[in-house]
Amino acid sequence: MVDDEGLLLALLNTTPTISGEVTDLLADPETARAWLTEHAGEEALGEDLGLLRSTRDTLQALIHDRAAPAALAPALDGVGYRPLLDDTGLAWRLSTPRDHALAARAVVAWDALRRTAPGRLRACENTDECTLFLVDRSKSNSARWCSMAGCGNRMKARRHYERRRNTRAAD
Repeated sequence: MVDDEGLLLALLNTTPTISGEVTDLLADPETARAWLTEHAGEEALGEDLGLLRSTRDTLQALIHDRAAPAALAPALDGVGYRPLLDDTGLAWRLSTPRDHALAARAVVAWDALRRTAPGRLRACENTDECTLFLVDRSKSNSARWCSMAGCGNRMKARRHYERRRNTRAAD
């Protein structure tokens, strides 16, 4: 099981571009079941996949500035925090309807990132070939690609090729 920030990023990245085509890893029930088990354990198999996909699509649109936060309301229906008291003090636990716990956790994680690390959750800058997202944990907030080895390397190589081509054309 992953933490909520990890869950959010994994959910956002369920629409990767594979061989030039955007693929929805939650569209096929068997693939979705495997994803749910990997990211949330067996207890998540009852998750409402329609709501989870809709929440993911809304979160992606929010990151691209194409939606308003109010569009997340369905994922938060019936959600609240429950106080837990023990000998060490007070803690708060997210309380959700069973069939949309993951959607609610992803929305809460998105909001926490939005408030505590504004601008750190973003889409990969390799927009021609990639549909993945990243959380920039760098000190300078300068990460641009979902993966330095993949998209970063391709983008740097492309820029290098363009510079060399332009230099040769100018000669």
